[in-house]
Amino acid sequence: MSSGDFRRREFIGLGAEVVESTCAEYVGIKGRVVDETRNTLTIEQDGRERKVPKDCCKFKFVDGHRTHMVSGKDIKFRPEDRIKKVR
Repeated sequence: MSSGDFRRREFIGLGAEVVESTCAEYVGIKGRVVDETRNTLTIEQDGRERKVPKDCCKFKFVDGHRTHMVSGKDIKFRPEDRIKKVR
């Protein structure tokens, strides 16, 4: 699956980690994506839900045995609109 195809898929249920951010408090947040809006991902970490803004972060998603690095700016759309925008 190419990175463009991966960015078009559903992220809820995938493992995710914030690997870079312009705001240091988000770096290192790691867990399972439990919700997504246009501007945020909600990641459950140690039983606690953390809302992470997409536009200032770079994410590593785990899909089975594969990992995908994705800039939040590339996925800053409502999930249902993302399929139309990302190519």
